Amino acid sequence: MAKVTLIFAALLIALGLVGFIGTGSEHYTALIPTWFGLILGLFGLLSLGPDPKRRMIFMHIDVTVALLGFLGTVGELIRGAVKAHTTAVAPKATAIEAKYALAALLFVYVLLCVRSFIAARKARLATGVA
Repeated sequence: MAKVTLIFAALLIALGLVGFIGTGSEHYTALIPTWFGLILGLFGLLSLGPDPKRRMIFMHIDVTVALLGFLGTVGELIRGAVKAHTTAVAPKATAIEAKYALAALLFVYVLLCVRSFIAARKARLATGVA
């Protein structure tokens, strides 16, 4: 799962950089996906190695960061939609697309992590190690 984390980290970093460049390099909030990617990548790198306890800790940190990022992004999308509806001012399409992409990437990552955690737990139970 650590290698999958590094792939998602690279995708998030690319999303942030593309969003930042796509906004004319003037909106620094477009780099938020890059920060999530850097955090996931850092803990993904720290989870590489033979120690299963260390891997478990860092992967749980990663999935927690991703879940909080997903929830925050969805909250931001809802807030933006409500604001657009009440003020009749449409948000920038690039920002909305980047937020949807961020939410989708983080959601898929969380699902993959949960699936991996369940499989690891079943494997530990099957071998008798709780």
